[in-house]
Amino acid sequence: MQLIADILIAAIAALHLYFLYFEMFAWDTIGRKTFKQIPADVFPKTKALAANQGLYNGFLVAGLIWSLLISDPIWADKIALFFLGCVLVAGIYGAFTASKKIFWVQGMPALIGIIFVLLS
Repeated sequence: MQLIADILIAAIAALHLYFLYFEMFAWDTIGRKTFKQIPADVFPKTKALAANQGLYNGFLVAGLIWSLLISDPIWADKIALFFLGCVLVAGIYGAFTASKKIFWVQGMPALIGIIFVLLS
């Protein structure tokens, strides 16, 4: 179970690293392709806001990776649960405020990760 939990944590961290990249550095390209429902003229105006959002994703990545590097299993689980919980809350909030798809892309993997950490 621990190996599966660690793989899920690493995968969720990689996903958020991708979010960091496109929100901070590729908002006008990948962001525009991802959020097709947003008019094209909005992207240059919201570049700084997207970069700020990407920075927060970077903090989630840092916390999730940190949890994988901690040698004490109890402490590692607590850190992982905290950051997975943050991702889950963000996914739930995004589902209510922006798109239900956000829950399935962000929230559900975090929820599955939480379950596997608790079972390990």
